[in-house]
Amino acid sequence: MRAARHMPIDGIPPPRYSYAMLTCDMTCAGAMSRIAELTDSLEAKFAPTMRVDEGLTRGLVSFQDNKRTPGFRWYRFKEAFSAALVHKLLDEHGITQGALLDPFAGSGTALFAAAARGMDAEGVELLPIGQDIINARRIAGNRRERIIAALDTWRGETPWRGCDGRIPLQEIRITAGAYPPDTKEAIERYLHALTREDEDVALVLRFALFCVLEEVSYTRKDGQYLRWDRRAGRSWGRHNFDKGRIVPFDEAILGKLSEMLQDLQYETEAPPLNGHVRVKRGTCLEILPAFMETEGYDVVFTSPPYCNRYDYTRTYALELALLGLGESEVIRLRQEMVSCTVENREKDLTAINPRWREAVDLTRNHPLLSSIDAYLESQRASGELNNSGIPRMVRGYFSEMACVVAELARALRPGGRVFMVNDNVRYAGATIPVDLILSDIAEELGLETEEIRVLPRSKGNSSQQMGRFAREPLRKCVYVWRKP
Repeated sequence: MRAARHMPIDGIPPPRYSYAMLTCDMTCAGAMSRIAELTDSLEAKFAPTMRVDEGLTRGLVSFQDNKRTPGFRWYRFKEAFSAALVHKLLDEHGITQGALLDPFAGSGTALFAAAARGMDAEGVELLPIGQDIINARRIAGNRRERIIAALDTWRGETPWRGCDGRIPLQEIRITAGAYPPDTKEAIERYLHALTREDEDVALVLRFALFCVLEEVSYTRKDGQYLRWDRRAGRSWGRHNFDKGRIVPFDEAILGKLSEMLQDLQYETEAPPLNGHVRVKRGTCLEILPAFMETEGYDVVFTSPPYCNRYDYTRTYALELALLGLGESEVIRLRQEMVSCTVENREKDLTAINPRWREAVDLTRNHPLLSSIDAYLESQRASGELNNSGIPRMVRGYFSEMACVVAELARALRPGGRVFMVNDNVRYAGATIPVDLILSDIAEELGLETEEIRVLPRSKGNSSQQMGRFAREPLRKCVYVWRKP
C-alpha cells in the first residue's frame, strides 16, 4: 500500500488541508505503513492460492444472473449470489452429492440450487422475510399442482377485488406512508382474502405480495437504506428523487402471479426438488453451536453480511412491517445480526459459547487486525471518521465471523469444503483485506485454504474516500477452504 497521491480523480478536486489535517496525516502515516507491511505479508502467504478467475462475473456473484432463472427470479433479493455460481463451483470441484449448509441463507439460493442437484440442504436465516421466501419456494416446489391451481384461480378471479374485509397494514416509522392510498387499501384487501386459503397456499400467495412491495411503493432499495420518492411527501430525505413509474397494485400482483405460474407449469424449467430443503430460524451464532457432530456437512456455501455498514432491517423494512414486526422486534433483529452496521453493540461471544475463546483470542491478537483497530480508533478520536461506531463494528465483525468459521470447521466432515463470497472494504483510507484475514483465521481454526478466487474487475471505494485518499480497487473474492 502506497501513500495516496491527492490528484484529481474523476473530476473530484484535491482536498484542501488544514494544519490539523496535515498533522493527523503525518501521525497516521506510520499506522498506515504498518498496515501495508502486514497486508503484504499476508498476501505473500496466500499468493499460491490467489488467482484471478476470468469466469467469475459480477452477474454470477450477485443477484443479476438470477433475474433470468425460473423460480429464483421471483423475488429480488439484492444480496444474493446466483444459482449459476453454486452449480459452477460445485461442478468444478466434482461435488454431486452430500449435505450442504448455508449459515446465512438469505433467500435460499444455495439451498435450492443444491436441492436441484439431489443434495440435502439446510440453512440458517435470521430475517423472517428470508425464512418466508425459502418456505414459500419449498412449498411451491413440493406441492406444485395445488399451488399452480391456486395461482391460476387468483390470477383469473382476483378475489381481493371483491373482498369486503381488510387486514390493516402494520407500519413502523421507516415505512409510514410508503404506499399510495389506493395501493395500501388493495394490499389490505389482498391480506384479508388470504385468510380464506389453507396455510400453504396463503404462504405462497403472501410471498407473491412480498415480491411486488418495492414496485408498488414510494421506495427503492438503495444500498444501506430505503430511498424515498419525492411524491411520498416525507418531511426528510432527498425530496428530488423520482423513482419513475409507481406500478398500480393489480398490475404488479397479476404480473407476479403470471410469472410464478409460468415457471411452475414447465417442469423442464423448474423441476421438482430432488433433495430436501430445510431452514432453521434465528441467528447462526446461536444455532450453529447446537449442531451435533453427527450432523456433518459435506459443503458449506454462503455469503455472510459484508463489513460494509449495510442494515438489512432497513433495506427490507417494508417486508418486515408486512409480517407484523414492530419497532422493538426490528431493533432486536438488528442487534442479533453479525456485526455489519454501526449500530451493532458488542456481543459477549464466550457467554454464548465458551468453546469460542480460541476464535475470539485469534482476532484480538491478530497483528493486522490490531493495527487496523488502532488506526481506526485514532481516526475516531481525531474526528476523522464519519461515524464513531466503525471501529466497534469492524472488531465485532471479525470476532463474530471467527466464531462462525470455528463452527463451520467443526460441522464439516473431513474433506468437506467451504465456499464463501465476500468483499474487501475500506475505511478512512485503510483497506481491510477481509479475504486474507478470514482465510488466515480459518487456517488457525483447522481449515486449509485451497483457493482465493478473485473477480477480474474490482470494486472502487466511495467518492468521499477517493476525494481524500484517491482510488484503490477493492477485491471481491470467493474463498475455498477445505477440512483436512
